[in-house]
Amino acid sequence: MRSMGIDGYSVTMPHKARVLDLVDVVSPAAKNLDAANCVVNNEGTLTAHNTDGDGFVDGLKHDTGFDVADCTATVLGAGGAARAVVDALVRHGATEVIVVNRSPKNAESAATVGGEAARAGAVSDLASHLASSQLVVNATPLGMAANLDAMPCDPTLLGANHIAADLIYAPAKTVWMDAAARTGATVTNGLSMLVFQAATQFTLWTGQPAPIDQMFQAVEAALAG
Repeated sequence: MRSMGIDGYSVTMPHKARVLDLVDVVSPAAKNLDAANCVVNNEGTLTAHNTDGDGFVDGLKHDTGFDVADCTATVLGAGGAARAVVDALVRHGATEVIVVNRSPKNAESAATVGGEAARAGAVSDLASHLASSQLVVNATPLGMAANLDAMPCDPTLLGANHIAADLIYAPAKTVWMDAAARTGATVTNGLSMLVFQAATQFTLWTGQPAPIDQMFQAVEAALAG
């Protein structure tokens, strides 16, 4: 990047953790998550960022108008995407974030990125967790191609007071989203997270607002093709 004058680039697996050792500055989110998805070159100083969580929050507001500040959220799953969502929800003012996963140990690990505002929740108490939440996030692979008919939780536990956000964007409407919509929940998928995490990178690199409409058109065309 320095020798060629490259202003920025995206970082994908399996390099998201390793790249932190190769830069000069690590942003708070990237440090907390121990992973970066982009690097910015500012006159030779390389800074690692992680825009995934902010992409989720921005995309959620774009799709539903929902502001995560002061909300209670349940995050289903404990992988890298779940951790990014937990981190961002807390940074953007969520009052409580409950992480539920089949492995309690993994749930506890994912909750640590949210500090005092996040905690692990037991699967056996899922109904009560959802009852106290306004936002429910599926950060598991359940509903993707290999598990099309699988759902991360019983959709009948959701209702009109819930935002059901699925990080999956292919298919565009998962079985869980469809079932949750029938209970009255507001549903959204992960397409906006994909676009807005990239939009944040674009702005970090260029200092310019990202062309959001064109980005949506491009990704929708790619998925349709």
